[in-house]
Amino acid sequence: MATYDELAGRLVLITGGANGIGQAMVEAFHAQGAVVCFCDLDDRAGVRLAKRLGDRAEFAKVNLCREAAIKRWVAHLAKRHGDIHVLINNAARDPRIALEDVTAKVWDDLIAGNIRAYFIACREASPHLAKGASIVNFSSITFYTAPVNMSAYVATKAAAIGLTRSLARELGPRRIRVNTISPGWIMTERQLSDHVTPAVKRQIRREQCIPDLNQPDEVADVALFLASDASCAVTGQEILVDRGWVHG
Repeated sequence: MATYDELAGRLVLITGGANGIGQAMVEAFHAQGAVVCFCDLDDRAGVRLAKRLGDRAEFAKVNLCREAAIKRWVAHLAKRHGDIHVLINNAARDPRIALEDVTAKVWDDLIAGNIRAYFIACREASPHLAKGASIVNFSSITFYTAPVNMSAYVATKAAAIGLTRSLARELGPRRIRVNTISPGWIMTERQLSDHVTPAVKRQIRREQCIPDLNQPDEVADVALFLASDASCAVTGQEILVDRGWVHG
């Protein structure tokens, strides 16, 4: 892991930080000396992670589908810690649902959690963002690969890219950067238990330029770079962390 000394003491907010990629990012930023405040619905995992990391790690159970909950969380952290230096919108659900089974409520709920929450978090954090702050929104390579039975999810991931591009222009005059990370198929515990069969592993190795399986900490490394001063000239961009599944 690269070391970014400037991240020490900076305030980092991460949504969906109790498990998977989110957990890897919480651990990575904490190792850099940052003050890491993360939220999730998984109260047990979040409390356990914060307790294990100790000082500079703060967990809150937040329902990101509720605007008021996001507003309270961001306002509380800004009041307690001061300027926000990094906001990472990571939390999302990726259900596999056939088109005919996607009801309006299913659609609305996915939009609420996967993209409306990103917008609200950005809006609420904006007044508290320090000069040179970094926002990282998570999309997915499914925007390019377009898997079946994931149309609603893919729509939210496309929206994340659009939100990033627009906010990069709007917040740029304040020296605030906004970028997107689009992971490939990452070997989180949930993906391994629910979706990654031997056949899927063969598919991944066949589709990627580099056949190694993608790990959560590798995504966290990219998030560190985008949050650091090393990427001060990078904004409005999308970085694919997929070992070349999408290329050319």
